Amino acid sequence: MIYCIQGPTASGKTSLAIDLALQINTEIISADSRQFYREMAIGTAKPNPDELATVQHHFINNRSVANPMNVADFQAEGMKVLHDLLARKSNAVVVGGSGQFIDSLVEGLDHVPVFPEIRSVLEERLRNEGLSSLKHELSEKDPFGASQLDLNNPRRVLRALEVLLGAGVPLWKFHRTNSGQHASVKRFAIAWKREDLYDRINQRVDLMIQQGLEAEVRHLLPFIDSPPLNTVGYKEWLPYFEGKHDFSSVVDKIKQHSRNYAKRQITWMNRYENVIWLNPYDPMRLDDQVKQQLI
Repeated sequence: MIYCIQGPTASGKTSLAIDLALQINTEIISADSRQFYREMAIGTAKPNPDELATVQHHFINNRSVANPMNVADFQAEGMKVLHDLLARKSNAVVVGGSGQFIDSLVEGLDHVPVFPEIRSVLEERLRNEGLSSLKHELSEKDPFGASQLDLNNPRRVLRALEVLLGAGVPLWKFHRTNSGQHASVKRFAIAWKREDLYDRINQRVDLMIQQGLEAEVRHLLPFIDSPPLNTVGYKEWLPYFEGKHDFSSVVDKIKQHSRNYAKRQITWMNRYENVIWLNPYDPMRLDDQVKQQLI
């Protein structure tokens, strides 16, 4: 059985995954697309050293930002770990907020075609018309896909439009829905009220600032053009370093973008038919709620 702990940022996935892995005597595959990188610690809310020592985690701190990992890379490497866990332990826990990465591992990922001529035309449009034109077209033709993307990331907008125009179907439809599964899958998420989740997000950002997020990002400036750095908690600092924004504006932007990201993560969860939503307001502990669902 593959147990997936998913859902929005700051919802409590890490501790729940550790509790579950201990209950069923297995290991954790992290499918958080930002926790792969050794240099990105504070802004990615990685498990702390004590948590990492409690249960074996895979795909945390396993590469440098100089060597980015895409979905296909993760699927190829993650399959080996997943097969090994299922063979040795019969069960595996997969945790993270990156729905694409989780789905590629537990459902499979079809080959996504490339269309160089279309890409070239779109790149020319980007130069001449700006990103807003491409964002508008993607939002009109594939509103669901657009809702899952960081629309301020030109690379992702270009790729989504390239596949949509070339293949005639959205990029996200290249994810298989049933074929490719290695075992039965159960998905869990924690159902916080929106206002409480936002409070948790804001508190987490405040803690990151206290822990030294600014210094971490400054240290990463040589890699600022690397795709892993074009993410919430990191990209907001560049205008500040350039003297265009003040410190409080940066913090506010990180909180706002984190809340927006959480919305996209919740929308992604609505794609699944059988998510088991755990109630954090119930007197029963979350791990005990999970225990009721174990086979």
